[in-house]
Amino acid sequence: MTRRPPTKTPANRLLALLPARDRGRLDRHLERIPLTYRQSLYRARRPLDFVYFIETGVGSLVNTMSNGAAAEVGTIGNEGIVGLPLLLGDDRAPTSVYVQVPGQGLRMTAALFSAELARSASMRTVMLRYAHALFNQVAQSAACNHFHSLEQRCCRWMLMTHDRMKTDEFLLTQEFLAMMLGVQRTGVSAAAGTLQRRGLIRYSRGVVNILDRRGLRERSCECYGVSKREFDRLLGDPPVHAAQAREVQPRKRRIAGV
Repeated sequence: MTRRPPTKTPANRLLALLPARDRGRLDRHLERIPLTYRQSLYRARRPLDFVYFIETGVGSLVNTMSNGAAAEVGTIGNEGIVGLPLLLGDDRAPTSVYVQVPGQGLRMTAALFSAELARSASMRTVMLRYAHALFNQVAQSAACNHFHSLEQRCCRWMLMTHDRMKTDEFLLTQEFLAMMLGVQRTGVSAAAGTLQRRGLIRYSRGVVNILDRRGLRERSCECYGVSKREFDRLLGDPPVHAAQAREVQPRKRRIAGV
């Protein structure tokens, strides 16, 4: 683990939004760490020791029932921070967060984060805008699960995960997709199989390769666009990686016999 050197454009959108003076103070405390599959970032009803600014990868916000059944209720990527209860005046939550898609991130102690938050009104504003965006994502997901088909929702979650990665290929296990979609793994296999047959993705042993992002957009429900517009409205436009740039280019018209 190494200390993070100052950068002009941080990979995490919240850090990129901070004024230079705030970011400079945080830089002294942030350490870069790998985020490994199933790594626990914080546990339900236990004090938070660290906050995490994800650069790549996805953290899953999970609510566990008394019988042990677990449901994914929100996701956190490079647009956010793991440790939001601290911003809201608490040091614990009834949910847990663990890494579902591996990547890397930056962490600092909860005590130092709270101290920096207390001294900077601009930092509080940025973090509160993210809290609002995350709440909107959770609300949209609840409506999405009620109204839209499994295939539409599967496209939405693959697009959301793709947005948070720097590559077209990434780990996305059936277990995580089932938790995201609120279905059994057999449902995930059926939905992923349909998308694969349509040439939109390649999916094997929990690894997704996005082949046609624009096609995924066309088959996704409205909820992907609604949530993305809200995040972009509140946090500004994110950096665009190569696959997203290709998405906005017009497709070549297919001509018979060519």
